[in-house]
Amino acid sequence: MVQYFDPQLINGPFDDPGLYVDLIFQRRALLFDLGDISPLSPRKLMRLEHVFVTHRHMDHFIGFDRLLRCLLGREKTLGLWGGPGLIQAVESKLDAYTWNLIEGYDGNLVLRVGELSQDAEIRIAAFSGARRFLREDVGSYKCADGALVADPGFIVRAAFLDHGIPALAFALEERAHINIWRQRVEASGLVVGPWLRAFKDAVVRGECDGVPIPVAWADNAVSRPATLPLGQLKSQIMKVTRGRKIAYVVDAAYTPRNIEVILALARGADVLFIEAPFLDAEADRAAARCHLTARQAGTLARWAGVSQLRTFHYSPRYRDRESSLAEEARAAFSNVEAAAPR
Repeated sequence: MVQYFDPQLINGPFDDPGLYVDLIFQRRALLFDLGDISPLSPRKLMRLEHVFVTHRHMDHFIGFDRLLRCLLGREKTLGLWGGPGLIQAVESKLDAYTWNLIEGYDGNLVLRVGELSQDAEIRIAAFSGARRFLREDVGSYKCADGALVADPGFIVRAAFLDHGIPALAFALEERAHINIWRQRVEASGLVVGPWLRAFKDAVVRGECDGVPIPVAWADNAVSRPATLPLGQLKSQIMKVTRGRKIAYVVDAAYTPRNIEVILALARGADVLFIEAPFLDAEADRAAARCHLTARQAGTLARWAGVSQLRTFHYSPRYRDRESSLAEEARAAFSNVEAAAPR
């Protein structure tokens, strides 16, 4: 399968969590969590288009200032997405600095902050350098099916988990690939040309099969129809392949509700990035800290039917036993005999 994004954990398993997703060939990127981002070069930070914050514990949000320092003075709009309180947090961060000279900067940085509530409403506020980062409340809207960002190439969905506080988990889903069979186009007497873009757009929009699509014929005969039904073209010249899916789960208690949410969000993912801070022998400690064990992480990955498991966010108490966490998660992931939850 052709891959259009490349996900990489930005720190080691004992350091601050964060996932950098490079959108290949597009000169843009996504970031999940905003902890210690010092391993990311300025070039990589400047590619960022959206940042998704699970919650605002320090190890998930302390990188805000470093990112701001790198992007300041650039002509750029950056989306910041998170749960309740994010807008106020960004406003407080920006208010901590003095901006009396910012008008002299060449570029205008705009932070567009989206805050998801637990009743599925998204509030948007904008902070523009040209206005000394004064808060501008843009409006609000209902979040359909957890979709925070719906880009032509991908969708990022969010779901709330319990970490003693509301925390978000995310799934990045690449839109399905629409592949045109060139040989079938030509065998049908049609020309491979710009009209195929309108055809693909109609498929992406979910138009009904009876919608007429303007086509171009190789022989330009006037007797040829100027349009063909969308459904006919779909069956003759198109093949759809599933896009890639990545899930990111960190800082979550192993509760029935969290299990349900994680399985729904991560179902069928190509890669699940999930925390594994404790060994299962310390499940009581993990529960008290509202975290998962490695065995629980591997079990969730297996139940969700993911293709690949990547664990991280290990507790420092295991620095001399890193392999034990990875092995326990891997063993649970491969335990096909264990029953899935009903």
